[in-house]
Amino acid sequence: MKNTTVVTQFFLLGLTSDPELQVPLFIMFTLIYLATLIGNLGIITLILLDPRLHTPMYFFLSNLSLVDVCYSSAVTPTVLAGFIPGDKIISYNACAAQMFFFAAFATVENYLLASMAYDRYAAVCKPLHYTTTMTRSVCAGLATGSYVCGFLNASIHTGDTFSLSFCMFNAVHHFFCDVPAVMILSCSDRHVSELVLVYVVGFNVFFALLVILISYIFIFIAILKMPSSTGYQKALSTCASHFTAVSIFHGTIIFMYLQPGSSHSMDVGKMASVFYAVIVPLLNPLVYSLRNKEVKSAFMKVLVEAKLSLGF
Repeated sequence: MKNTTVVTQFFLLGLTSDPELQVPLFIMFTLIYLATLIGNLGIITLILLDPRLHTPMYFFLSNLSLVDVCYSSAVTPTVLAGFIPGDKIISYNACAAQMFFFAAFATVENYLLASMAYDRYAAVCKPLHYTTTMTRSVCAGLATGSYVCGFLNASIHTGDTFSLSFCMFNAVHHFFCDVPAVMILSCSDRHVSELVLVYVVGFNVFFALLVILISYIFIFIAILKMPSSTGYQKALSTCASHFTAVSIFHGTIIFMYLQPGSSHSMDVGKMASVFYAVIVPLLNPLVYSLRNKEVKSAFMKVLVEAKLSLGF
């Protein structure tokens, strides 16, 4: 029997219904979103302007910043709209589109982090062969593969979720159209869809984590063998930034998606979603730039050139 869709729109319950918290949260999330845009677009601009940053590491970092802007922009405006009085209604098609783009860019980030781990492995473990290992074609292939996997994954989840029937219940217990929050509203049997979600997300996450883990095992072995304390500290500092980003991103993704639907607490899920949908895109520019001398140097160079052009 073919599924039929009765629901034409969804009602987003938002992050909180407490009127006393809505104004402070609106201001806080607005500032976070602006900082996310400025930080990530600033990183992209610096990398484009400074030839010293035209390396594989910063190629992946610029793509990571672009993805952070995209998937943050897919969610945060809806979060902000949820704090404004009035109906929190999103159309059926808009909900599907939001789910698709968020899932796509979140998956792209997952594979970009794995690509960055491989890049760090090549830089630390095989420094003499780094330029021949991480060629432009290799970097372009890894980035392209990340985007292809992201959009393929989003197509699977969005198509699978919206092939279900939605009959009466249309109140999404979330601040955006996330897969588990929408899937749980279905009036048809969603057992197979939940298994697809768990297995596909599980494959994406654990494949990327396997690449990252193997890369870091070799990196740490190479670091322990380094005779120079300067090289040791530099390698460890670079890897620590990436490892921090990986831990925050993958930790919340695993918590949010790799659990059965029956045990899925939407209130707890919303808090986890805040981290990977709103906070992670803000943290990545900070994690990768605050302790990075090359980025700081490029920033100071841009400031000096700006002052000279303005006549200061």
